Amino acid sequence: MSVLVVGLSHRSAPVEILERASVSSQDVPKLLDELNRTGRVGEVVVLSTCNRVEVYAVVEAFHGGLADVSGVLARHAGLSVTELSSYLYVHYAASAVDHLFAVAAGLDSMVIGEAQILGQLRTAYNTAIEAGTVGRVMHELAQQALRVGKRSHSETGIDAAGASVVSEALADAAAVLGGLAGRRALVVGAGSMGALAGAQLRRAGLGALVLANRGPDRAARLAANLTADGLPSRAVGLDQVPAELALADVLVSCTGAVGTVLTTEMVTQALAHRDAGPLVICDLGLPRDVDPSVAELPGVTVIDLTTLNERLGDRTEGDTVRAARQIVVDEVAQYLSAQRSAEVTPTVTALRRRAAEVVDAELLRMTGRLPDLDPGVRDELAHTVRRVVDKLLHTPTVRVKQLAEAPGGDTYAEALRELFGLDPQAPAAVTAATGAKALSAQAIGATQAAGSHVTGALDGLVDGLALDQIPQDGV
Repeated sequence: MSVLVVGLSHRSAPVEILERASVSSQDVPKLLDELNRTGRVGEVVVLSTCNRVEVYAVVEAFHGGLADVSGVLARHAGLSVTELSSYLYVHYAASAVDHLFAVAAGLDSMVIGEAQILGQLRTAYNTAIEAGTVGRVMHELAQQALRVGKRSHSETGIDAAGASVVSEALADAAAVLGGLAGRRALVVGAGSMGALAGAQLRRAGLGALVLANRGPDRAARLAANLTADGLPSRAVGLDQVPAELALADVLVSCTGAVGTVLTTEMVTQALAHRDAGPLVICDLGLPRDVDPSVAELPGVTVIDLTTLNERLGDRTEGDTVRAARQIVVDEVAQYLSAQRSAEVTPTVTALRRRAAEVVDAELLRMTGRLPDLDPGVRDELAHTVRRVVDKLLHTPTVRVKQLAEAPGGDTYAEALRELFGLDPQAPAAVTAATGAKALSAQAIGATQAAGSHVTGALDGLVDGLALDQIPQDGV
């Protein structure tokens, strides 16, 4: 089983395609269920943000998993697989781990180093847990990714400036307006992005803020908190947006709604009732909240994900980014090394169990041949034989774990299975949760065949034993 990533983002697709592929928080559980029911996708997590849609899946085979995931994404976007595939990127196995860790560290974001992705990744993981699509592999991978993201932010200071899509959009708005101090703003949406916008506007010295949201309670709570922090704020319903827009200098919209929130007609109506002066609209929703034709209205400047991507795409890397990338490289290497070591553990366990079964079978045969053997002698013989077998197996089992941590280390476990005649399925059976203790006749036969050298040694020991020379207190 390997991890497969199939996705599209601001780096691979225009906003028009991202809009069609975007998954609302309400639709994520349904998409998880559809992916899980394909038959070739085991565990799965869906990460959908304002500039990316990604599926992280555990699959048995690359091509089958890719076909299933791509098919589901294409159906959701209302496109054919051929149409969507030109915008998709695919990562598999080690590359998938590297991509996820980079995403968690903020290195693949539109605004490099933004910390919001960690919360979005945690939400995606928790949603998948609630949907029942997370197992051991995805659980361990997600936990590691979150840890890598935290380490990247804490050790490199990559997010020291608090940069985000919101802060970059407001920086552009400030440039158009000649600053935000004393200005009036309207924020549509009171979710995490709306709260972040409110905090950024407060720090910029905004004069007054109006929060519009479908649910009034959340907007009222956010307005109360911002007012307590020194920014006069109030909450209104979405039906008040046109009237409030007529009074605002800047609007920030980030609702995550499926349809258009701000139409050209609404903006035109607002412009007719406002004083002269530029109006800046920051559309950070995906799908877009604002009708694209609004950008053509006189006196209106629209800042959206497309314009931000064009401006931010040419930024060069600094020392903090390079340091964060090195953390990701090191963490990926450690994770893959640990995974390779863990994968060989069932083989080592199977080998040791095989040896124990051979010893038990031969000691049982010795008991049948020497029924009158003193119990103390029998116990000492058993202890001696088991100690010999443990010493024989110690070095190869330790070394195979060490060698397995290097790239291509799985070949050593394969050689071990071949040399000792271990069934490739046996390791899985050994570590299965049910853990059946009984052995089939076939398994016993294979055990005896693989352990013939132990049997021979024990036969020689028993056959050469002069019982009357054995002290009754042990060997």
